[in-house]
Amino acid sequence: MKLLSEGSPAAAAALLERAADAEPESRSIREALARAQFNSRQYADAADSFRWIVNTNPTEDYAYFGLGLSLWRTGDMEAAQEPLAIAAAMRPDQRHYVSALRSVRATLQARKDDPEGSWSEWTPPAE
Repeated sequence: MKLLSEGSPAAAAALLERAADAEPESRSIREALARAQFNSRQYADAADSFRWIVNTNPTEDYAYFGLGLSLWRTGDMEAAQEPLAIAAAMRPDQRHYVSALRSVRATLQARKDDPEGSWSEWTPPAE
């Protein structure tokens, strides 16, 4: 966690991958790993880690949010929509959950309205 907080997410992810292998049922290790993967732009791996959390504990709103953002970053807007909607439904007080969902839905609508793709897609800022 110190590596992650000090701006070394790739190093944190490498250590946390080993920790997750040693403690495969640890949700806290998996969440830290997912965050480190996301922050080091390993979005597909982060999605897998967040998905693991969601599958083992479907009440984790942050994991749904992380899964949605990770899928968004991989470019899979369709898949990102559902976990973001779940996170926003679970915690409507979390403005960043609602904002991310609105952005994904707006992008999907823009794609539908402009199948030629002449619009510019916005992506979320890195955390």
